Amino acid sequence: MRTGARWLAMAAAVLTAALALQTGVARAESNGGVRVMPLGDSITDGAQVPGGYRIGLWQRFVANAFRVDLVGSQFNGPSSLGDHDHEGHPGWRIDQIDANIVGWLQTSTPHTVLLHIGTNDVLQNFNVGTAPNRLSTLVDHITSTAPTAEVFVAQITPLANSTQESAVRTFNSAIPGIVQSKVNAGKHVHLVDMHSPLTTADLTDGIHPTAGGYDKMASTWFNALRSVPGSIGGQGTANLLTNGNVESGTSGWSVFGAGAIATSTSVVHSGAASLQRTGRTAAWNGPSQSLTSRLTNGKSYTTNVWMRTQSGAPTGKVTLMLTANGTTSFVTLAQGAVSSSAWTLLTGTTTVSWSGTLSSATFYVETTSGTDSFFVDDASMQ
Repeated sequence: MRTGARWLAMAAAVLTAALALQTGVARAESNGGVRVMPLGDSITDGAQVPGGYRIGLWQRFVANAFRVDLVGSQFNGPSSLGDHDHEGHPGWRIDQIDANIVGWLQTSTPHTVLLHIGTNDVLQNFNVGTAPNRLSTLVDHITSTAPTAEVFVAQITPLANSTQESAVRTFNSAIPGIVQSKVNAGKHVHLVDMHSPLTTADLTDGIHPTAGGYDKMASTWFNALRSVPGSIGGQGTANLLTNGNVESGTSGWSVFGAGAIATSTSVVHSGAASLQRTGRTAAWNGPSQSLTSRLTNGKSYTTNVWMRTQSGAPTGKVTLMLTANGTTSFVTLAQGAVSSSAWTLLTGTTTVSWSGTLSSATFYVETTSGTDSFFVDDASMQ
């Protein structure tokens, strides 16, 4: 199906450089979206899993076409996290966050604040009985400094130690009343139950969540944000792909070239399933979708595909094959190194255009060489 010229063109394709793991002071990765401040301690920072819940939350923003700009004075997380800014401070208590919050808010000017704080008050046994009072004061300082901001206040995640968990439950039980008092005063404050979605099985060290635990937090934050209109802006252009998150089996997906597709429930990026591509006999063999009737000539599209190999470490690639007036061309939508040890986000923004009448448009995921089996999840083109 491919000609020699096609393979030469593939070899000349531009490679997408991966962003290395980074920590430190924020670098203001602004995309002009709604400004959201993740605020808290090491759980916001992402202890044990750098980036923490922010990875899954960002992925949900992207997959659902919400344009969000994470803000804060701190910066960390892997390349799969599109915006690394946050205000998570490992080891910090409520009073320490409160001592700095006015300056942070004035600098970052968030429209939305995600507050998860109090774990270190319990761990350090720091006047735990009055921790709810300190939380209430912190929320007052946030709402007075940023009166139009939407402030989401979380009941904190569980702890494995039974004595400390008892203190967590007592602290959490006071938070609904605190939030309601702010609502009664006309403040934009919202309660988020972050305790119930996680169990001690979701903790890697008895304190910090596992990757799966952080993703449960991401899902909880995202659902809370979507319940408050405007907190993350309006939803953008719909995903051109059918069943991009593979939660409806293989529906919408086809086999491109030799081999087979199937769902996998053991290797997933998020949700319950991913798409597994096996039996490939050429690098271009992959899962595909027809977009012939969905594209607009000359429009810019952003593509996001999470990819992971079953074995091997090839370069993954997302391609659009266009046929117009009898001429076939290939457009590289995204590309990057992938492996079997972790999920990699292939992302890129490309203007798609053609001359004449478009008769066929095929979106597919491939590798630049080799025939390694691979998984795909949370794919979008918008």
